[in-house]
Amino acid sequence: METVLDVDVVRRQIRSTLMPGFVGTTVPEWLAQRLRDGLGAVCIFGPNIVSRAQLRELTAAIHAENPLAVIGIDEEGGDVTRLYYESGSPYPGNAILGRLDDVERTERVGRLVGWELRQAGCTLTFAPDVDINSNSNNPVIGVRSFGTDPERVAAHSAAWVRGLEGTGVASSPKHFPGHGDTSQDSHLALPVVDLTVDELNARELVPFRAAIAAGAQTIMTSHILLPRVDPVFPATLSKRILEGLLREELGFEGVIVSDALDMVGASGVLGIPGAAAAALAAGCDLLCIGTENTDAQMSEIEDAVLAAIVAGDLTADRVAQAAGRVLALAATTREVAALSPITAEVNSIDEPEFNTGLVIDSFELNQTAQAWLAAGHPTYSVIRLETVANIAVGVAPWGPFAELGAHPDSALAAAWSGKPVVTCTAESGQELVLAALAPVLVIGKDNHRHAFATDIIDTLRAEGREVLVVDMGWPSDDREYADIATFGASRLLGRALLTLLLDVAPND
Repeated sequence: METVLDVDVVRRQIRSTLMPGFVGTTVPEWLAQRLRDGLGAVCIFGPNIVSRAQLRELTAAIHAENPLAVIGIDEEGGDVTRLYYESGSPYPGNAILGRLDDVERTERVGRLVGWELRQAGCTLTFAPDVDINSNSNNPVIGVRSFGTDPERVAAHSAAWVRGLEGTGVASSPKHFPGHGDTSQDSHLALPVVDLTVDELNARELVPFRAAIAAGAQTIMTSHILLPRVDPVFPATLSKRILEGLLREELGFEGVIVSDALDMVGASGVLGIPGAAAAALAAGCDLLCIGTENTDAQMSEIEDAVLAAIVAGDLTADRVAQAAGRVLALAATTREVAALSPITAEVNSIDEPEFNTGLVIDSFELNQTAQAWLAAGHPTYSVIRLETVANIAVGVAPWGPFAELGAHPDSALAAAWSGKPVVTCTAESGQELVLAALAPVLVIGKDNHRHAFATDIIDTLRAEGREVLVVDMGWPSDDREYADIATFGASRLLGRALLTLLLDVAPND
């Protein structure tokens, strides 16, 4: 006997699997109505936040419409930040934590991020990034990674997960099965990672196994193609990768979260509604839709998923299973939060503080840098290389410029005062650089990956000027364009760099 589809029930289950973003700093009416109708989750992005008080009001308003809504946010505690999108992050970031190699410190960082998110009303963060950054030309991972050694990355991934999950906020280690060995950005293309399952098990999957064992409640997928595992579908849309590798081989029983479906690597061919239906069929449970979604988009997605069920490309049971997992996640975070109230000590913390001297010790300096610091230059020009940040990082302030903007009356700002700063982009002319007075301090991110940046540095060096080049991203293997490599550009690392350059006592 043919089963009759209860469309109203199925539509509500479909809504339970969707996690849109939205425009604005308050809950729009279309989103409020969908929450009342069973929307399972909402994703908060940097432009949705203007202050911590406003964020708490926003998350409270979301839960007022649906107490079981998952509230997700992309807070990694480093270059990728949403809580500190306006000022730059006061956290060290994963690359520094990996270089310091103190798993207890890493666990404390995860715990601090968790408590900040609890205070803000968020229940899920898409972190930690557990990718192994095995390609120094990687445009989207880089300093978001704990490093290049699988065992070290695994140890710190597990520690960060333990710290965060203990606060009642769910973690989402990413980007399964590993986005580290690529030179393309899946926001803009479909990267190909040509590895076998055995090679993945030996390297990429090591941190995911550790994070799952540490209690990760969700795992986020990647929009990458692994032709030796599934030659047709990217990981987010691959049943072989999600049900096979993640569920069966790694034994993961929690919620599988898709990376944003508005990324080219997921929806470039199928469109967002088609990608949503395909992701559910492959094994995703919670679908991150994008940043500035609309009511019309949500209707199109619901219709596409329902049509896939009618066509037999997706089963109603699979959608019901996904919805059940999302609702269970929401219930679990509520239960843990109820058992772990926010303490007065946590509430008294305005912003986390770290040992600046320790951060400085993690920097990598060559002989040019050592000579520059020994000379103690009182005056020099500064060239700021402003590259287009990847979409994950966005436009959050970075490096020393974030620190100076956040604390304009500090001793560091006073010591920096008077130094001429020239901002150069791929569109700006070389005459800006040639006008800079020697000596010249050049500060950029991932310098070797940007032709305009290497051209500027080569020009300055060829003229025989005294030049110090700082790379606040992930430097090339030969370190050609990194006299100082900071392995991150958070505001904290900017403070540490200024402390080093200006010879101001660090806050030890």
